[in-house]
Order: sequence, then structure tokens, then C-alpha cells
Amino acid sequence: MSEETAANNKNKVVDVLTVVKPVAVSVETTIAAAAASNNKEDDATTTTTSSSTETLPNIVEEAELLTERAAQNGSFTTQAAESVEEKKKLDDETNNKKKNAAKKKSKKKTTKPDEPSLKWKLCNTSAGADYIPCLDNESAIKKLKTTKHYEHRERHCPSTPPTCLVPLPPGYASPIPWPWSRDKIRYHNVPHTRLAAYKGHQNWVKVSGEHLTFPGGGTQFKHGALHYIDLIGEALPEVSWGTHACVVLDVGCGVASFGGYLFDRGVLAMSFAPKDEHEAQVQFALERGIPAISAVMGTRRLPFPAGVFDVVHCARCRVPWHIEGGMLLLELNRLLRPGGFFVWSATPVYQKLPEDVEIWDEMVKLTKAMCWEIVAKTKDTIDQVGVVIFKKPVNNACYDKRGRKEPALCDASDEPNAAWNITLRACMHRVPEDPSERGARWPAPWPERATTAPYWLDSSQVGVYGKPAPEDFAADLAHWTKVVRSLYLAGVGVDWKTTVRNVMDMRAVYGGFAAALREMNVWVMNVVNIDAPDTLPVIYERGLFGIYHDWCESFSTYPRSYDLLHADHLFSKLKARCKVLPVIVEVDRILRPNGKFIVRDDKETVDEVQRIVRSLQWEVRMTASKQDQALLCARKTTWRPTQVEAR
Repeated sequence: MSEETAANNKNKVVDVLTVVKPVAVSVETTIAAAAASNNKEDDATTTTTSSSTETLPNIVEEAELLTERAAQNGSFTTQAAESVEEKKKLDDETNNKKKNAAKKKSKKKTTKPDEPSLKWKLCNTSAGADYIPCLDNESAIKKLKTTKHYEHRERHCPSTPPTCLVPLPPGYASPIPWPWSRDKIRYHNVPHTRLAAYKGHQNWVKVSGEHLTFPGGGTQFKHGALHYIDLIGEALPEVSWGTHACVVLDVGCGVASFGGYLFDRGVLAMSFAPKDEHEAQVQFALERGIPAISAVMGTRRLPFPAGVFDVVHCARCRVPWHIEGGMLLLELNRLLRPGGFFVWSATPVYQKLPEDVEIWDEMVKLTKAMCWEIVAKTKDTIDQVGVVIFKKPVNNACYDKRGRKEPALCDASDEPNAAWNITLRACMHRVPEDPSERGARWPAPWPERATTAPYWLDSSQVGVYGKPAPEDFAADLAHWTKVVRSLYLAGVGVDWKTTVRNVMDMRAVYGGFAAALREMNVWVMNVVNIDAPDTLPVIYERGLFGIYHDWCESFSTYPRSYDLLHADHLFSKLKARCKVLPVIVEVDRILRPNGKFIVRDDKETVDEVQRIVRSLQWEVRMTASKQDQALLCARKTTWRPTQVEAR
């Protein structure tokens, strides 16, 4: 770097750092070299890169916002506090922290961060390359007293998070990029064919040489998902795909062709289905580049806030909505936005077999008692299937007029947003009617919705970063727009156009990172940790989507699901509850080979993460730091250990 440039950098923050080094030089050597060459500059700034020549925009701009990320929750509560079961857990953890405060304080000075194991081993499980720790916990599943409510498909996490590595399926290769992946994937990446044999006549999936192909069909739309999506729009123009209805929940999604083709209408769909109910269906969806998670409607609430989905869809998903007081349909009612739609296409809608007629009659009674209105019903002349669309009320007038108060209204003390390990309840929450409350009116139309602060964020509320909530929202969007444009799209060596489709923001706040990427050909799973400010409703309000999660446990997705994981000040905040090492092992499980991992955190934490990923034989593409803040970009390789852990 020239002396003139160095002199200029004394007076202002560095705009661009250019580093030239041979690929073979180690990161440690490069840091030393960079420090030596920049001895006339701010010695708190270091940058390294694995490319021979790479121009790196400044990674520490917006330092004010970076420090504000350590602020309090402001006016936002946390999911842990909202969830009844988690309240007790949180209290226990607080008490334990107080009892051990002195001990932890002394250890902080003498104990080094977790040193990664250099003796990595492959996981020894019957799930093999498809291992999901919290869904494949065989010992816990065997102890279940019953499975009639799909308890065996719910989360049962190991008491100790695994630190083994999931093997690659033989013949694994880089996934086919989007949009071609919607139509075909590599067979060896998801080597399952039973679904093709079972559902081939319904155009779900077919085997074709080295590929699995997806004709775009489903049980209820054999002639293509787009035709079916347009059928819904024609039956109810009010749906207005991509403008009015932007966020959809697809229940029992199959291989998620419905969600995959909703992208053509400007709609994001969160698809889910139980693991192994139909072999590898969610894995197929993710390999295709379509959002999906492994989940089931069983005994617990789904991990989403109340009143956030514009549309809930079920195409012959075989869920018994009408039984046990309609408990499962009442969970959809919790998730559905006031004035939102439930689209149901199943045999009871259009067939006259005795069982179908009985189910239809029960559904009509139940939905009427729930004050849902049938706003459209149609039958397709091509696929010969029927669709009925229900609408959730926008006020409480119908609830108050009901002669028979079943299903019952929930107690006022029941928190509708509590969703982490909360048992299902057969009740309905009242609809917000105060104009200032969330849910009292529909969000702004897309695309204004993505960048407009929700009307229910009040200036009297304190945001996550300490500003009045609407200003906080705007500052977050401005921050991530600048970081994404000036750094992530240009300076970290990520080929966003051809290698990135499935993205996860492991610690989303207002969804600013996802919003800044909205013009890219990617989708972002926004994760709000259970002990973080509960900002997930804000994310949905802006036409994005996400999920509650505890990163001290495994995520409900298949291995090799994501092309890029982004963690902004996540790991330093997790240290109070769990170790970093198992979380990085989970990152390794979720990330595809050759996938990228971007970490922004304090320097001590980033150094710890770097040591672990290096022991995993990952390629560290770039590191940079200023004062106590640092950034790491690493690429996962195809390396796997040869030893297998003992059972």
C-alpha cells in the first residue's frame, strides 16, 4: 500500500483495502505481514484473503451500529420469555448464573476458548448422510409412550449436542444451480428413489439417468403447479399473488413444487413436512433450491409467531383437521393473519365418497364455528380437483355473536406468539382491533412492504439498538444495504449469481440482511434465537419469513441444505448458554460442501471460530479486524474424516 494512501487513512476510515499475497501463505503469516506493511496506519486494522489479488471494501464501516448490537432488547420481549415452558428454564438459568458468577468470572481469565478437536470422526447413526440430531434421536423416540399424534416426528434433541461430522453420500457433487435445479437435481446428492416409484404417476419426481427430475406436478396438480396457482388466483382475485399475498405456509408440502413455482408470482412459501413420511421430500425441496423445513403438526405449536402468514395452503396433506376439537386447524388459525386465507384442496372438497362427504360436513361445521368464511370454491376442468378458500375474520364480531362458544376463545393470559415447546391448545385468540396493534390491518403492498417500517412500530418503543423503533428499523436496513452492496456482493469472494441460492441468517434482527438481498436470486431463512429480542413478527410484516430456534440445539433441516450461512454477533451471545464448538459442527452439517460461512463478531470469538473451521479443513477466504470487531469468510470443503465414532 502506498505511503500516500497510508497518510490519507490517518484522517478517515479506510474505504478500500487491497491485499496481494500468494495463495499458499497461511493466514497467520499474512496477518503478520499485513500488520508490518501497515505500520503507519491504524494498527488495529488487519485484513487477509486467500485470493492472489482481491479488492476488499472496508469491513468495519458503520461501527456505531456494530457496537449497538450489544444493546438491550428494548421494547421487545424474547421468545423464551413468551413461551411458558421456557420461562421456567430461563429462571433456572438465571439462578444458576448468579450462584456461579464468581466462579465464571475467575475462569474467564484463565480458561482459553474451546480448542477444536483434531480427531474428528464421522457420526455413527442409522440415518447416515441424512442425520438430523433432534429428529433422529432413536433412544428418545423409543421411550415415547405413544406416537398417535406424530410424537416420533417431533423434536427430541440429544442432551449433549453431537460433535461428530455427517458423512457425504457417495458420488456427491456440487448442486445444479437455480433455476435449473427446480426441474432436476443430481441423483447421488439425494439418492432416494422410493418417492419416484410411489408418486411418479402424480408427476412429483422421476428418475432420469444421473438425475432426478421434477415435472412440476403434485397430488392435486398433476398438470403443473403454475396452472394450479393461477386456478387459485382466478377463483379469488383478492389473493393477488405477489402484491397482497406475499408469505405462504405450505403444509405437507411434498417436494414443494407449489412453493417452487410461487417464486414466479413473487411469493415466498415456507414449506414443511415430517421427515421420512414420504422419503426425503423436504430434502428434495432444499436440493432444488426451494425453502423447506422438517416439521410436523403434532402436539406442539409450530415455531412461528401468531398472525404472520398471508395464506396457508394444504393440498391433500392428509392432516385430520376436524378431529379433537379441530386442534390442528386452530393452530393454523393462530398462524394466519386476520383477513388471511386458508386454501384447501383435498378429496372431501370435490369427491362424494361417504368418507369424503363426512369429512366435508365436519369441516364446514368447524370452520363456521371458527368464524371462517368460505369466499371461493371451484373445480378444475383439467386436473379434476376442487379447491375451497376460507377467510379468517378481521374483527371479533362473529366471535361475540356465537351461540355455542366452541371452539372456545383462549384465556387473555395465553400468549399467542409463544411458540417454542408450547403444547397445542384447542382455542382461538381474539383478533386485534386497536388500529395501533399488529394484525389490525394488512401490511403495505409489495415491494413497499419490504422497506417500510410496520405501522405498529411506535416511536415510543425502544428498538433493539436503542433508537426509537421506526428509526431503529431504518438504521438496520441502511446498515445492511451498505454492508451487502459494498462488501458481501463484491469483497468476500462469493459468486452470488451461480453458487448461492439457499441462504440462512443465523441471527436475524429486523431482517435487514435478507431485505438487502431481495433483488438477488436467493431466498433467506431468517432465524430469531429464543433468547433474542422477538423481532420475527417484523420480518414477516415486511414480506420475508423466518423461524424461532435455539442454536444450542440442531436445526430441523437435512444436512447439506444451505449454500451460505451468515452469523452476525451470534456466537459471542451464545457463549453464556452453550459452547461454540458444537454449534460450528451444526454449521458444518447444514452447509453444503463449497458453501460459504460469513461471521461478524468480536475478535476473540472470530479467532475461536477460525481455529475450529481450520481444523475441519475449511478454506479461510478472508479475515479482517478493527479494534475488537472482526469478520471471517470461510469455504467448507469436501473433506471428511475416515474414522467413525463408536456407538
